[in-house]
Amino acid sequence: MSSHLAWSAKSRLGVLEGIHGFLALILIFCPGETLRSQSPTKEHPSLSRYEFLAPHMGTIFRLVFFASDANGAKSAANAAFERVAEINRVLSDYDPDSEISRVEKCPPCTPFAASSDLFYILEQSRLIAERTHGAFDVTLGPLVGLWREARRTRRLPSESELSIARRACGAQNVHINSSNRTVTLLAPRMRFDFGGIAKGFAADEALGVLMKRGYKQAMVAAGGDLALGNPPPGTTSWRIDLAPFGSTSAKKLRINASNVGISTSGDSEQFVEINGIRYSHIINPATGLGLTASCAATVVAPDATQSDAWATACTILYRDQSIAACLPESVRVWIFKQEDGIERHESFGRKPPGLESE
Repeated sequence: MSSHLAWSAKSRLGVLEGIHGFLALILIFCPGETLRSQSPTKEHPSLSRYEFLAPHMGTIFRLVFFASDANGAKSAANAAFERVAEINRVLSDYDPDSEISRVEKCPPCTPFAASSDLFYILEQSRLIAERTHGAFDVTLGPLVGLWREARRTRRLPSESELSIARRACGAQNVHINSSNRTVTLLAPRMRFDFGGIAKGFAADEALGVLMKRGYKQAMVAAGGDLALGNPPPGTTSWRIDLAPFGSTSAKKLRINASNVGISTSGDSEQFVEINGIRYSHIINPATGLGLTASCAATVVAPDATQSDAWATACTILYRDQSIAACLPESVRVWIFKQEDGIERHESFGRKPPGLESE
């Protein structure tokens, strides 16, 4: 039986520090892959800690895992990085030859046979769009393009420009067919932006590669996203200190967890001031402009794909305090706000399995 689904529902950079004793603030550019190894662990003399770095998706992907030999570790890291590159070839809106770019070039109402990666991300995006009533929306590409130009020129888009861009957006203009794995765009000039979910998905997939090769005591960091596997030898969890507002954060959030995804979304690094107003890089779907309230969201979820998307959505949802009503089970959220120089935070949701303490 055919299941033809209309996408019926109407974007982040976090600062993370102190992940099991090493800095996870990924703001450096590292050409090629870097291997570092430490001495064998005291609890397991046969295992050494390995760290690999490589630039992907406009950030640095960092792999940390424990292995008994350098050659096996390097081979696994190369395979994990290749998986990230493969996902980028599917979802990149900068690559004119990416799979999503080819979808966008199709005439309206023309079904496109999607890869399993693209179809999975579209389905996950649809589900989260529905739960968040459109606060998370990967079809905002035309508005994202306008806002990138606004940040570059420091000039707000006109109402006419926003109106034209809005006509090319909208989850209602995307149909996905689960029986034959096709996606059909119904409006002309549609563009996607997976900036709020792609890195989390890539981190999950890279971690999956490591775990399939037997390296289960592992983690992957991608900008503001973490995919955590089993904890390091001799410990019960990965120890993470989060500074949602970067160097200006008054306090850090300490999280002990394993086998979860953790993401932070906010405007501590990416913002622009136009006409005296500070705008975030995260777009408010209701206005087509960047958010103006300074806030950050940290999310712990069963995987980084979910934590990435929910971190983006929650920076928008917190405005009307609708977060608690939207969250699925096993998603924990912290919202941080800076008002008049005072930092406040509140939390929502339930602990997912793997979140040991907070």
